[in-house]
Amino acid sequence: MSLIYVDADHRGIKLKEKLVEFLRELEYQIEDLGVKTRSLEDDYSEISIKLAEKVVRDNARGILICGSGVGVCVSANKVDGIRAGLCTSEKQARIAKTDDDINILCLSADLIDEETNLEIAKTFLETVFSSEERFIRRINKIKEYERTKLS
Repeated sequence: MSLIYVDADHRGIKLKEKLVEFLRELEYQIEDLGVKTRSLEDDYSEISIKLAEKVVRDNARGILICGSGVGVCVSANKVDGIRAGLCTSEKQARIAKTDDDINILCLSADLIDEETNLEIAKTFLETVFSSEERFIRRINKIKEYERTKLS
């Protein structure tokens, strides 16, 4: 199994601890990038970008958590090669992986209950990209834009 990076800001730390424990029980190789306690001074943007860069560098997958899930998603998607998606249901996670081949799952600690978030993460990790031509074509257009965008 491939490496999975996990991190969260102060609002997501409790969910992150449960998620790490849950995924290790499922025998996933997890690297928790965060410390055990967070301050209100932590920045989801720094956390997200650090994890996203590791995902790209190691061709890995990642899971990011903040209160809404939106901040970590926006930040992670600033890193070339990242396709991060905020998922609020198992069905959405399945589609995000099969159609869009997301490599970072973003979760909301405040708006989605713990059990649902754990199942969303499990679905994300168990689902494979469909590799249909239309999805590959769409992802390749994103990659081409990343290669040619203006500074």
